[in-house]
Amino acid sequence: MKELSKLMDFRPSIKVLDATLRDGGLVNDFRFSDEFTKALYQANVKAGVDYMEFGYKADKDMFDEKKFGKWKFCKDDDIRAIVGDNNTDLKIAVMADVGRCNFKRDILPKSESPIHMIRVATYCHTIPSAIEIIEDAKEKGYEVTCNIMAISTNQESDIKVALDLLGKSNVDCIYLVDSFGSIYPEAMERAAKIYTDAGEKYGKAIGIHAHNNMQLAFANTIECCGDGIDYLDATFAGMGRGAGNCAMELLLGFLKNPKYNVFPVIDFIDKFIPQVKKDGAVWGFDWNYMITGQLNQHPRTAIQFSKDGRTDYANFYKEITSEE
Repeated sequence: MKELSKLMDFRPSIKVLDATLRDGGLVNDFRFSDEFTKALYQANVKAGVDYMEFGYKADKDMFDEKKFGKWKFCKDDDIRAIVGDNNTDLKIAVMADVGRCNFKRDILPKSESPIHMIRVATYCHTIPSAIEIIEDAKEKGYEVTCNIMAISTNQESDIKVALDLLGKSNVDCIYLVDSFGSIYPEAMERAAKIYTDAGEKYGKAIGIHAHNNMQLAFANTIECCGDGIDYLDATFAGMGRGAGNCAMELLLGFLKNPKYNVFPVIDFIDKFIPQVKKDGAVWGFDWNYMITGQLNQHPRTAIQFSKDGRTDYANFYKEITSEE
């Protein structure tokens, strides 16, 4: 049984992070206009959101800058062009993906950067590499989180080992990530207990990043909120890879903290999201994503299904369940 105080009252420890530019950037190659980005920043400030994730610190030697928008790389000067001196309570975050970033070169000391938080994305089997980035970022003065991706594919014992390793590091917050959108709320409750136990043991905050393949991103996020998880990811209009993420407008409408205001989010969606969709960005629940979610598979096949303009869902199901 949930503690009603964790659902009916507000906890000062709760932090909301907007991942629209980063996760949403995966559906349009990060090609957001400066007008869109500045309006999103201002909407987050007005809505009381705690962190805004601008995108990735991707390795320019690995990814061609001509093929992506600026938020694939999140140069400090590009961020400053949007936020100026950022004389607000909103903190700026970026993601460093293990194996896809040159963190020693591209992440400057905090004293020289507009960024407050580095979010390290890793799988269980790359935790040692993640810890190297974590320690580098902490030494440079940043808040640091670690997002363990695709935990639905890992044994519980492996997750516990990963949490122990991270617990002994200098990371500030460890994220539970449902990359495939395949975790049901009852399983999410069990996973949250494993993470919060580790958080209590090592003095770490815990976060949740959910995907919407089975229309459970919001449900799983508030499930985790009720279980004591404090860092909550969301995106405007649920914009994100494939089926998308927990919708910011749903989350802020749920949270009881009077510091959060849902109207600026709705206002931004009204003014900007229709054009983004008109420009060709596609995300949101569809049956192909439901199928990969139910099968606990990476949504790459479902994403390609949508890109190909297919609607033969039964054939798709047979294709990805075939043993041939």
